[in-house]
Amino acid sequence: LGGMVVPALIYLALNHADPVAMRGWAIPTATDIAFALGILMLLGPRVPASLKVFLTAVAIIDDLGAIVIIAVFYTAHLEPTMLLAAGAGIVVLVALNRARVTNIAPYVLVGLVIWVCVLKSGVHATLAGVVTALAIPLTDGRGGSPLERTEHALHPWVAFAVLPLFAFVNAGVDLNGVSLSTLADGVPLGIALGLVLGKAAGVFGASWLLITFTAANLPARANTRQFFGVCVLCGIGFTMSLFIGGLAFTGQDARYETEVKLGVLGGSLLAGVIGSLLLSWRSRPVE
Repeated sequence: LGGMVVPALIYLALNHADPVAMRGWAIPTATDIAFALGILMLLGPRVPASLKVFLTAVAIIDDLGAIVIIAVFYTAHLEPTMLLAAGAGIVVLVALNRARVTNIAPYVLVGLVIWVCVLKSGVHATLAGVVTALAIPLTDGRGGSPLERTEHALHPWVAFAVLPLFAFVNAGVDLNGVSLSTLADGVPLGIALGLVLGKAAGVFGASWLLITFTAANLPARANTRQFFGVCVLCGIGFTMSLFIGGLAFTGQDARYETEVKLGVLGGSLLAGVIGSLLLSWRSRPVE
């Protein structure tokens, strides 16, 4: 929650005078799971496994939060009939799960129907994927996991096709008419500061409050500097932030699209570099 609220507040503070720019308040709330974890993996044994688990948990939960934000705040109109049809599809998914159906095909077919219904309802279709994944059984009663098998089957396609293609299509920035003063505009500055400062302050601050006032502890074998470094890495918004930015300024002046990309790419790059330096500085391999 800290990692979502604080970046949004920083963005709103810098853009409160521009009603159109205010639409992008959710852009710095997301964390790109793949890129953030990729940096941790490159640092290897110098980063305790507990920090990798922590970053994964934060990234997954705030991306789910971002999906809810998309559904609630970036939906222009609703079609009740399509929503009811999607609800019926969800009931079928639950029934398949309760019947302990371990074949993935029925879940995929029903998930595709739900995806079409959600898309036609006006709510962003991303939610259909989340619901379908939640319905796939975790175990098959014989020591196997249908959900893990599906995840591993999808991973190569996502890692080597979907993510690179998305990044290639969305990351390009048209620099025509862009000057250094553009970087100081409310949208790119709000996004960059939200990702770099807001994420670090929000995640670390909320965690510090829990550690101070409850029985919570730092992740095992991690010191405060390493933990803060991982909190900074949470500011790598990249693909999810670009996605939200595209929804926020649909139909608006093209300059907003350029400013979103400048803010997301600049903020994500800074968060990645600063977080990596904090984690690698005087860190020895964990035995």
